[in-house]
Amino acid sequence: MANLLRRIAERADPAAFRELYEIYGPRVKAYMMRKGADAGTAEDLAQETLLTVWRKAALYAGDKGSMTTWVFAIARNIRIDRLRREAVWQELPEGRLAEASGEPLPDEAMAEKERQQRVQTALSGLPAEQRQVVALAYLEGLSHSELASRLNLPLGTVKSRMRIAYRKIRAALEGLE
Repeated sequence: MANLLRRIAERADPAAFRELYEIYGPRVKAYMMRKGADAGTAEDLAQETLLTVWRKAALYAGDKGSMTTWVFAIARNIRIDRLRREAVWQELPEGRLAEASGEPLPDEAMAEKERQQRVQTALSGLPAEQRQVVALAYLEGLSHSELASRLNLPLGTVKSRMRIAYRKIRAALEGLE
C-alpha cells in the first residue's frame, strides 16, 4: 500500500491511484454510511477523501502510523468539515403553535392497558366475598361500617376481608408502576 502512495506522490501515477481507489473507496464509503451519511453523500465524501489523498500523498509519513489510519483520519476530518458547513438551522413548520394532542402517547396507552389487565386479573383472582368488599368500597365509595351494614356482616369481618384482599392484590401487582 505504501508503494502505491509513493508512486502517487513521486510520479502522480494514475494506475496507482486507480488501484488505491479500488481498495479504499468502498471502505471509506462504508465508514461514512456507518457514521450516518446516505449512500450519495457517502460516495461524495469518499471521493473527496481519496482526492485529498492524491493531493497530499507526499505528506504521508510511514513512521507515524499505518497508511489505513492516515486515510481514515483524512476521511474523518472531511466528514467533520462537511458537517460544520451544513446548515443546522431548520424553520419550524406552520402550525407549530397548535395545541398538542390530548391523546396519550402509544407507549403510555400500552402501559395503561397492561395495568388495567393486571388489576382485572388480580381482582378476578380474589374469592367472591373479598372481591365484593373491594368493589363496593371503591366503586360505591362505602366505608367499612357502611359495608358491614349493607352486607349484614360484623365490622371486623369486613376489615379482615379488605386487608386480605389488599395483600393479595399488592402481591399480584408487584412491580407495576
